[in-house]
Amino acid sequence: MSTEFQVTFDARDPKAQAEFWRQVLGYVVPAPPGVELAPGDDVWAAWEEALERFNVPKQRRNAQSAIEDPEGKRPRVFFQQVPEEKAVKNRVHLDVRSAPGLRGEERMAALEAEHDRLVALGAKRLRREEPAPPLSFGFIVMADPEGNEFCLD
Repeated sequence: MSTEFQVTFDARDPKAQAEFWRQVLGYVVPAPPGVELAPGDDVWAAWEEALERFNVPKQRRNAQSAIEDPEGKRPRVFFQQVPEEKAVKNRVHLDVRSAPGLRGEERMAALEAEHDRLVALGAKRLRREEPAPPLSFGFIVMADPEGNEFCLD
């Protein structure tokens, strides 16, 4: 039997990080406790209203955020506010599987297309690793808006 887990990021701005990664992964921001959202409702506005109702002080309203797989199959991602900036390279990172099963130029073109989409969301390109079969089919190393490294694979 496997153990359920979530991935946690330290962040300066948990809400912004949640929104970035929500768009990268196709995840959703869960509704606040006890709130039912209709399709098209603004989840961030619902959270603001809930935090006001829960009497959370304004300075603590961006202390944490989360995103979830809408199908409930993949790990939840949690963002917790920390005071310090990111200082060193990640020891663990996400590989965003944006070209599974593709090889060669078709693969690299798909990675470049996803790269362009993520740069528009605030990501930064760090480097491109060319295919070197049979051990590597190529990937692009990127950083999220707070500098956390991840790979387009």
